[in-house]
Amino acid sequence: MSDPDRPPESPSEAPGKPKSASLLQVISAVSWSFFGIRKREAMSRDVVNIKPQHVIIVGIVLAAIMVLALIALVRFITRTA
Repeated sequence: MSDPDRPPESPSEAPGKPKSASLLQVISAVSWSFFGIRKREAMSRDVVNIKPQHVIIVGIVLAAIMVLALIALVRFITRTA
């Protein structure tokens, strides 16, 4: 029986389902992974909360940003020298 005074549980708060990670959490996890620095507890939490397709998309975008930043830095250095 359900309690009439208790609101129904939302799907994100169901005890069997982990909460989905936010975009900032995915960016943070991927950024730390670029440097190879991850705490075991953070990695364990991220494995449950972050979907693989989000990691792939954010990883590709961050890698592209890093490559473009390096190209811009090299062009700036070679232009002024």
